Amino acid sequence: MTGGHGGLMDSVYRRQRHIYDLSRKFYLLGRDALIADLTPPAGGAVLEIGCGTGRNLIAVGKAWPEARLYGVDISEAMLKTARKAVMKAGLADRVVLAQGDACAFDAGALFGRERFERVFISYALSMIPDWESALRQAAGCVAPGGKLEFVDFGQQDGLPGFWRRALFGWLARFHVSPRAGLGQAIGRVAADLGGFPHSRSLYRGYAVRGGLIRL
Repeated sequence: MTGGHGGLMDSVYRRQRHIYDLSRKFYLLGRDALIADLTPPAGGAVLEIGCGTGRNLIAVGKAWPEARLYGVDISEAMLKTARKAVMKAGLADRVVLAQGDACAFDAGALFGRERFERVFISYALSMIPDWESALRQAAGCVAPGGKLEFVDFGQQDGLPGFWRRALFGWLARFHVSPRAGLGQAIGRVAADLGGFPHSRSLYRGYAVRGGLIRL
């Protein structure tokens, strides 16, 4: 995928992918807590949408050795790094990675399965132009009784105004736009698809955590 949003992401991360995990660990807050809360059932399937370098999937794989792991990302450049990282971690036999648009991928065609016991999105919605479609697509991949979880940048409403302006300006350089209304959006998705939504602010509004349990 060389054009459109995929091409843009490749251009942004073609070089940054080599230092992405080292640099982002200081400010992508809440990722590890989300992973710790996934608790997939034994043999359950876990899908990460916007899997990037594979860092999160590897953490899931180490925490739950029986889980089957899947990841989709629009950037082939990031997937190159993810494949190497997965192999280095010794998880190549448990992780399936594929290129696809978060808003419109065919899970059956990419992974040979339509539903997953756990689906999660970590700091990717703020990079997806049609993020509400991506949220709906993610929820549609959740098996009955399964969970969707997401974490992303909040609106910084509990922090000083100068902090918000500085952070949003810096993020914009990387085509990242924190999404207002994530809580309302997951509520609409749950109402339409059937499920119990939740959302809450973290770290004085620095991040937002949310998701749903499918009926």
